[in-house]
Amino acid sequence: MDAKVKTEQYLNDLLEKTYDAQRGYANAAEITNHVELKRWFAEQGAKRTVYAASLTKELKDMNQDPELDGSFKGDMHRGWMNLKAALSLNKDESILEECITGEKKAIEEYTQVLEHKSQLPPTVVSILEAQKDEIQATVNTIKRLEDVAENNNL
Repeated sequence: MDAKVKTEQYLNDLLEKTYDAQRGYANAAEITNHVELKRWFAEQGAKRTVYAASLTKELKDMNQDPELDGSFKGDMHRGWMNLKAALSLNKDESILEECITGEKKAIEEYTQVLEHKSQLPPTVVSILEAQKDEIQATVNTIKRLEDVAENNNL
């Protein structure tokens, strides 16, 4: 498989996961009752929309067709988030836990792709590293929010 095909595959895989994350944050914003969390989740979803646009642009610049939808796994994860939140005594903490799970998985996937950075165009590497760093910062923020939610101060 040549480098261009691998790059397309890597980007499309990440694009699919980015759509999943965007929908996950939109879902989280819908199920929380906390106004500040709704806003924060919506902001995170908007960031994922920007990530998707960047990945889509790179694919189009390579004359490749970008993925247009998320994954079945993403649908299942959002369903689990809804069920867990419905059954939880602390809905916000439950939602944040699922967000951490999704974001940690995203970091793993970015890391796996970046292990092949010598095969990727420099612009793609730069975009993926920046997105991965932002996702890691999001995980750190979620952990702080989860601590607050755990103490029922959220």
